[in-house]
Amino acid sequence: MLRAACLVLIATPALATTQEDVLAGALRAGWQMDSGAHMAAVELQLAPGWKTYWRSPGDAGIPPSFDWSASQNVKAVRIHWPAPRVFDLNGMQSIGYHDRLLLPVEVEPIDPAQPVQLAVQMDLGVCDEICMPAQLSLTQELLPPGAADPGIQAALAARAVPAGQAGVSRVACTVDPIKDGLRLTARMRLPDPGRTEVVAFETGDPSVWVAEAVSQREGGELISVTELVAPSGQPFALDRSAVTVTILAGGEAVEIKGCPAP
Repeated sequence: MLRAACLVLIATPALATTQEDVLAGALRAGWQMDSGAHMAAVELQLAPGWKTYWRSPGDAGIPPSFDWSASQNVKAVRIHWPAPRVFDLNGMQSIGYHDRLLLPVEVEPIDPAQPVQLAVQMDLGVCDEICMPAQLSLTQELLPPGAADPGIQAALAARAVPAGQAGVSRVACTVDPIKDGLRLTARMRLPDPGRTEVVAFETGDPSVWVAEAVSQREGGELISVTELVAPSGQPFALDRSAVTVTILAGGEAVEIKGCPAP
């Protein structure tokens, strides 16, 4: 099953829009932490009204991808996602960011005593009333120690709250086979935020298609159901420990790692 994609921009005199018109990107150098790792960030500036997408963008979104292989003195890169927003367009839901995104990246160097040359090739989608694929090639030298960047610190503070900190007291998930995959039902006990809750499921396998979840409240429980379809188009073995459940409500997020059986 194919993920529904954004409409590709068709160049016409009435729609003379290019990537440069709507998107600019840069790497912020950030600072070196006590651990020896650097906290840097990808900074995206979008034209007013335009948006880009979270790591799990929904059926109407385009997932971003990152290639750090051209970096020097880099052992590993970890992305810290701020809580995204939920968008509805023509009855289709997507998850992402509008106008501006500061995306913290934690960079583990091979040798913490030496400078890091951070380089990323980024493929992403950007959308307003129309959508287009975009590509950025960004580089930045990271020098120790550097001063803490308040903007990056604010983006880190905007990450999803872990389950325990958010008051999640119980998570129970049932898995049922369906014709072309699995139906996953999660029952989560946590305080009601008093706002519409949107639940996003992620598996440990990016090739598995995940349907938009249907969620409802029953007392103190949030119940959410989704369907998972593997490339085989058949039921498959789900690694419950690799499932991530993110609950989005009013610009805030709660992240649950794992989806244990009742």
